[in-house]
Amino acid sequence: MPFCAAHVLPNKAQEREAFAAVEAFSAPYSNRMIEIDTVGMYDTAAEEMGKVFITTELGGGGTARAATVNVAKRGVMNVLRHAGIVGGSVQKQPTRWLDMPSDDCFHFSATDGLIETAVDLGDPVEAGQVLARIHPTGRTDHPAREIRAKMSGILAARHFPGLVQGGDCAAVIAVLVA
Repeated sequence: MPFCAAHVLPNKAQEREAFAAVEAFSAPYSNRMIEIDTVGMYDTAAEEMGKVFITTELGGGGTARAATVNVAKRGVMNVLRHAGIVGGSVQKQPTRWLDMPSDDCFHFSATDGLIETAVDLGDPVEAGQVLARIHPTGRTDHPAREIRAKMSGILAARHFPGLVQGGDCAAVIAVLVA
């Protein structure tokens, strides 16, 4: 889903600044994220230096649509205005806030294979619902392994492209806050 996000941080003043920048970006969705992989990551390094870090998901897999290109252009200009780098006022658009309250938001593939998605982005999800199936590519006589939702919410992100490796994040569930 097209969102702008910042991390939940130990430094609450830094966190407030980051979420103010997310709000200024004004994507269709705004996301409070828990970082799952901090080792050697650019965002972690920036945050550890006390810098404001925001990120976006505007298509996935290196793809873009005209609508998400427009979100990106408007969002970057909004953040530059918010930071006082360029003049003018922030051009706010409606946003819906998502929260990722725990590690249960993240669903990983246990094996390599071909991923069959069972839920579309933005769809509601109930705990226990099948999010995806991983079909082994080396053995057609083995059944697909199901990845089931650990919590209820909406599907905010999914794996792309079709081949997945064990340990890859296959799906992310977020909770709609507002």
